[in-house]
Amino acid sequence: MTFRVILEHDPETGDYSAVCPELPGCASAGETEAEAGANIREAIELYLTPGKIDLPEDAKLFEVTVG
Repeated sequence: MTFRVILEHDPETGDYSAVCPELPGCASAGETEAEAGANIREAIELYLTPGKIDLPEDAKLFEVTVG
């Protein structure tokens, strides 16, 4: 799966911010473009990792693959 990332340089701090607009709240930063890129990759992976779900006894859970 491919995601777009917006990378911006902060001239005050010299750092870079990285935001994935398709995943609300998924953002990271780094001191270099490469570091910010690696950090946002990790943030996207963590964002997409399924968490534990407590289900009622009569509920069914299934997975759907897209893309």
